[in-house]
Amino acid sequence: MLLKIILEGIQMIKGENVKIINLINKKNFICDYFVICDGKSKNQVYSIYQNVEKIVKRKIYKIPYNIEGSKNKEWILVDYTTIVVHIFQKKIRSYYDIEKIWE
Repeated sequence: MLLKIILEGIQMIKGENVKIINLINKKNFICDYFVICDGKSKNQVYSIYQNVEKIVKRKIYKIPYNIEGSKNKEWILVDYTTIVVHIFQKKIRSYYDIEKIWE
């Protein structure tokens, strides 16, 4: 349910290149999924983050455990404990390439 709502929040603000990484079978990992997407600008990255937080709170009354990067708006991490959402600017996403690290 949480995963579906997060994806809905990303799609509403036209987040691009959405990728879900299943981490359930990884040993000693603290979350079940990474959701990764990107936006075209700092403003879009921030809007995606705000919308995900708003829609999750409204639909299932859940708030993030932690949020990182909301000030620089290049890579915002939203931690829902079982799902960690990474919202990047395109150039930052390609630089860090976290999909390659975790797959």
